[in-house]
Amino acid sequence: MKTTPSPISPAARTKLAELANRQLGADEWRAQVETPLSPEEIESTLALVRWFRGRYPTVAERLAYVRRAYRRWRGATERAQPR
Repeated sequence: MKTTPSPISPAARTKLAELANRQLGADEWRAQVETPLSPEEIESTLALVRWFRGRYPTVAERLAYVRRAYRRWRGATERAQPR
């Protein structure tokens, strides 16, 4: 089942790009890195890993998934580039 992404306004796309590409100062980066994960974040991450390993049980299946996802990501980012 393929889902169609919801349209994002140009203003929202610009704001997201600014947030994603901004440079962190050393203090802000250090504060983020030194903040420990909460038990909920750890469990959520482990649950995702368990799901992924169950859905793609072999290394070959995991690599195939990553290759497909990378192609999708590249296609989406190339389509999103202003011309």
